[in-house]
Amino acid sequence: MDLSAFRRRPSPPPSMATDPRSTALLKAQPRGGRAVNVSRILATALIILPVLVLLSIFFRDNRPSDRASLFADAGVLEKKDAQNAEVSASGSAQNTSLSDSDDVSSKSAGRGAGQPRDELLGGLLASGFDEGSCLSRYQSSSYRRPSPHKPSSYLISRLRNYESLHKRCGPHSEPYKKALEDLKSDRAVGSTECKYVVWISFSGLGNRILTLSSSFLYALLTNRVLLIDQGKDMVDLFCEPFPEASWLLPKDFPIANQFNSFGQSSPNCHGNLLKNNMIYHPEKPLPAYLYLHLVHDYNDHDKLFFCDEDQRAIEKVPWLIIKSDNYFIPSLFLMPSFERELFNLFPEKETIFHHLGRYLFHPSNHVWGLIARYFNSYLARADERVGIQVRTFDSGDGPFPYVMDQIIACTQKEKLLPEVNVRGTVSAPSGSSKLKAVLVTSLNLGYAENLKSMYWMHPTVTGEMVGIYQPSHEGHQQTEKPLHNRKAWAEMYLLSLSDVLVTSSWSTFGYVAQGLGGLKPWILVKPENRTTPNPPCGRAMSMEPCFHAPPFYDCKAKRGIDTGAVVPHVRHCEDISWGLKVVEGHQEL
Repeated sequence: MDLSAFRRRPSPPPSMATDPRSTALLKAQPRGGRAVNVSRILATALIILPVLVLLSIFFRDNRPSDRASLFADAGVLEKKDAQNAEVSASGSAQNTSLSDSDDVSSKSAGRGAGQPRDELLGGLLASGFDEGSCLSRYQSSSYRRPSPHKPSSYLISRLRNYESLHKRCGPHSEPYKKALEDLKSDRAVGSTECKYVVWISFSGLGNRILTLSSSFLYALLTNRVLLIDQGKDMVDLFCEPFPEASWLLPKDFPIANQFNSFGQSSPNCHGNLLKNNMIYHPEKPLPAYLYLHLVHDYNDHDKLFFCDEDQRAIEKVPWLIIKSDNYFIPSLFLMPSFERELFNLFPEKETIFHHLGRYLFHPSNHVWGLIARYFNSYLARADERVGIQVRTFDSGDGPFPYVMDQIIACTQKEKLLPEVNVRGTVSAPSGSSKLKAVLVTSLNLGYAENLKSMYWMHPTVTGEMVGIYQPSHEGHQQTEKPLHNRKAWAEMYLLSLSDVLVTSSWSTFGYVAQGLGGLKPWILVKPENRTTPNPPCGRAMSMEPCFHAPPFYDCKAKRGIDTGAVVPHVRHCEDISWGLKVVEGHQEL
């Protein structure tokens, strides 16, 4: 609505019946014309007075401050561009399922009302994008509190430099076409202007997001351009992160049809070439591309990727093709050649995925519609939002009673959810009662239903009101279905908007949510022998994801080593004892 008409109240014209100048004029007029003028004046007054009364009432009830307060109470933000589509916040109170519709809106979450939005996240994001093409890039700051973790000026500078490199070397550029010629010849000529990391779409969505962020950081460290395999649904899930150039690998890429067959025995596999002494042979030229097998089943030769000596040879190859299902960033911190640069990029070491995730992964307009509609319908009005992510790896159909008991024990022991009074009576409603909205994500509906029943049947001992919501319950993971992945991405993002978070051990789904939200979750201990663990959960050391399958190898000594005890800022994970994660260490170079 255009409010400009309400900003200045027009002065009503004076009534001629009371203006002394009009009285004097009447007295000066000839008697013959005086009766006519009086009749005209009275008729005019009868018309003007009702109009003035109506205008007075209208402006009194529509003062600018009142209208502005109505918009503020509704949490609606004025749009910079009126032509952009908006996300509809309408939703059925009886149905908490994610709606698969394309309408999108700018309705805010009510976070930081009255404060300017930090749309560019402290300089992390580049300006100049078309807002309508990716609404989440500009609207997401309205749905969460400002992050206390600010990107370093060095990281911001390196990201702007990378964007220039990507624009110069991206798909269909002249350097890209030249590099393709080298690829087709299968020889590393050595004079290629631009070099590339090609990420293969592989594994579940949580794994894909984590490996893609790892591949991007590696590209940033080695001055390469990241291009991603489109797979079945990558275009539908994420917006383009880099200005003026796509990160999507063109579908006519010469060896794209071989991606599914790449493995440890592939002719251009880095580990395979090392095993057969074919990569450093002085009489054999380097290949135009290397396949890097960094999947959880990789062998000892594949793991030499994390040694500086091998990086010096890999550096000369124009095309690197990566397949992984791991967040391999912790092992990059153990490489002397990268350590100083990583310290400069991330002075707060546990913010790596927090910054890279918010930089790279912006929900597409379609997915943003799912997120915004659900949030505004069920979560926006809560005083506190609690996210509970449940993933079980035991066989059989849930919900499992021992997992349900574990969830209740954890959330009540850590004061995340109030206890209930099984013998209490319902007290009169209070306007000051705190409302907690609990978002449950699980493949199974039973955990949310049990929580909902508990808080419906019994009052809380604190007087707090608790609402339980679960967007979807797919039964089992269906990574091959685009709609399933759109819902999964929406739920990860919704979890990241929580104030506090409970996640499941081993789950990359939870890792993504905690990293995007900048949250240190309470991690549910993995149950053994189908019994509730004691303690049921523990607080994470950092918000960084876990590298589930790291190498245990000293590249200099060429022997096995505990890589979780080399430096103070890389430790074993809470949920996987052999995994590695980055934490805030105190020792600097």
